[in-house]
Amino acid sequence: MTNKKRWAFNLSIASASLLGSLFFINKNKETTNAKTIPKFFDSPAPYIFAHRGGMAVRPEQTQLAFDNAVAHGLDGFETDVRLTKDEQLVVFHDATVDRTTNGSGKVSEHTVSELKRLDAGYHFTDINGDHPYRNHEKAKILTFEELLNMYPNMYINVDLKDEPSSYEGTVAPQKMNEAIMNNNATQRVLVTSFHKQQNERFRKISNGDIAIGASQQEVAEGFIKFNTGLGNTYHPVADTFQMPTSFKGVPLTSKRFIQWLNLLNVVPGFYGINSIDMMTDLYAKGVHTLVTDRPDLGKQFKATLSTNDTID
Repeated sequence: MTNKKRWAFNLSIASASLLGSLFFINKNKETTNAKTIPKFFDSPAPYIFAHRGGMAVRPEQTQLAFDNAVAHGLDGFETDVRLTKDEQLVVFHDATVDRTTNGSGKVSEHTVSELKRLDAGYHFTDINGDHPYRNHEKAKILTFEELLNMYPNMYINVDLKDEPSSYEGTVAPQKMNEAIMNNNATQRVLVTSFHKQQNERFRKISNGDIAIGASQQEVAEGFIKFNTGLGNTYHPVADTFQMPTSFKGVPLTSKRFIQWLNLLNVVPGFYGINSIDMMTDLYAKGVHTLVTDRPDLGKQFKATLSTNDTID
C-alpha cells in the first residue's frame, strides 16, 4: 500500500534487524504461540490482491478498477473505507476528495448522494498523460455494501482509515461489522487498520469471528522481537501481517522472518509488489498474500504458477 502506509516504526527496527542476523535466532524456534488461521485464508495460496482495485491502470477504488482486477483473474481487492456525513462507509482512501475527484472537502463532510455526484476518474492519467476516464459512468465512489454486493466471489481486504479519536473513527468499526454481517461476508473480508485501537474495537464488536490484520504497532513488536531472539515471547493477536518490503533500507523480507510468521500461523503478506520477479521470490519464501497496483502482472504471475504445475 505504497502511498498510505508510512510505517511508524522508529530507528530501533534498524538496530533490531542488524542484531537479528547475529544473535539469539535459535530461540525463536521455541515458539509455541501458534494461533488458529481464519477461514478467510482457506483457499490455496498465493492470494493476489489489487491495491485499491489496481490504481496504476484504472481510477482507484472505482468499479472501473475492480472490474479490471476481476477480468485479470485476481483473488481480491485491497481497499479503504471512510465514514460519510450520513454515517455510511464509502470505499475511499484519502480524508478529502480533492486528489482523486473533481470535488473538494472532507469525505466526512459529504453525504453519500453528494459523493456519488463526483467524478472519481477526473484526475486519473494514463501512461500518455491523458484522462481517458473522465465522466465515465463507472468512475464513481462506491459504498462498502455496494462493493460486497457487486463482487460476491472476491476476497476483500479493507482498511479502516478514520482516526480512532474522531467521531467517524468511533462509529466505523460498528458500521463495518454490520455491513459484513448483512451481506454474509464473514469469511471473505479481512479488516485492518494502522491503529491498534481500531483493530481492538473491531475485534470486540465482531467477537473475533472475522479475520483481522495487524496494526503498525503489532508488526513492529513482532519484527523487533524476532530479530532480537525474543520471538518465543511474542503472542500475536492479528491473523496476518501486511508489510512493505523494506523500511528505511532495512529489508523485511528475510526467509527466516517469513517462516517464523508461518510457524505462528500469522499469514505473511506484502504490498507494493509490482514485478513478477518480486512476486516469485516472495512466494518462494512462503509469503501468502501479494498486493499489487498492476492486475496485469498479477495475472502473468498466476500463469507462471500454472505453467510450473503443468511441468511438475
